[in-house]
Amino acid sequence: MTDPRSAPPLIVVIGASGSGKSTIGAAIADRLAIPFIDADSLHPSRNIKKMQSGNPLTDDDRWSWLARVGVALAGAQATGMVVACSALKRSYRDAILAEAPLVLIVHLNGSKETLVSRLAGRSGHFMPSALLDSQLAALEPLGAGEPGVVVNIEASVENVIAEVLNWIRQVTSRPDRGLAAPARLID
Repeated sequence: MTDPRSAPPLIVVIGASGSGKSTIGAAIADRLAIPFIDADSLHPSRNIKKMQSGNPLTDDDRWSWLARVGVALAGAQATGMVVACSALKRSYRDAILAEAPLVLIVHLNGSKETLVSRLAGRSGHFMPSALLDSQLAALEPLGAGEPGVVVNIEASVENVIAEVLNWIRQVTSRPDRGLAAPARLID
């Protein structure tokens, strides 16, 4: 059996819309030379249509999507992978972990003002900024036992990336792969 510490990491970058999941996730994947996907690409078309019309997804809408995210990660154990995914509730993260138990979670966290500002400057995305309030209401911070870290997005993108990479290196060198209470990196 392969030592999980020697395997490339499986990482889910989570957060509300506008937190930088895709930007940070793609940069982490690039620096680690592993594949990156945005979990939005795994949504069934009915979910995308629902969000485009300004309606938040229900949990029933999400379960098959979260399973797809977990399966994609589990299928990338040999290569490693970074996935950008909102995964705002613990039950959503648990659904991903059920398929891919070695996943590490990076939660990008920031103020509502920062998120609104970022969303206002973004075009061509199917997630309207009007749904941000529902996302923030649903957000459950990482809890004890979740293999993750909370990162404040108020820092520069380069600082966030550097701190996340440092955390990943520390966690993947340990036999437990970080199954402990989450730590805050940048305040």
